Amino acid sequence: MKPVVSIIMGSTSDLPVMEKAAKFFDEMEIPFEMNALSAHRTPDAVEAFAKGAKERGIQVIIAGAGMAAALPGVIAASTTLPVIGVPVKGSTLDGIDAVYSMLQMPPGIPVATVAINGALNAAILAVQMLALSDEVLAEKFATYKDGLRKKIEKANAELKEVKFNFKCN
Repeated sequence: MKPVVSIIMGSTSDLPVMEKAAKFFDEMEIPFEMNALSAHRTPDAVEAFAKGAKERGIQVIIAGAGMAAALPGVIAASTTLPVIGVPVKGSTLDGIDAVYSMLQMPPGIPVATVAINGALNAAILAVQMLALSDEVLAEKFATYKDGLRKKIEKANAELKEVKFNFKCN
């Protein structure tokens, strides 16, 4: 199957964060591709990727980057596809620099931005976008959301069974 989502990361060191999105797409049976492209080290490749993504059948792009985090913005500047940015926690400013870079995009070049290291939420947002025009996926996603509800209800029921012996001196 041709991929409909592209997961891009600025460096393979971002893979431990970005693989959460890949695992969710596997669970939802959504074909995706994954690449490492750097806005600073491979700018021509990033531009070529972004300009050709729609023609290749990509519908949503998830771009993870840390530090200056230019990757999602550079991609968004070169495509009409929705871009979801994942700020990756860096060593110096703990990802806050990446968050600001993604949030402060100029008008007309939006990057939907999730939490630091929030690749799973990026994938969930992408699925919600895709499900708008795919009833089978919408039903699969509704089942996923219902599973989240059931998990919390079960945990809450189990919590009620926990007993403590409180002592006052």
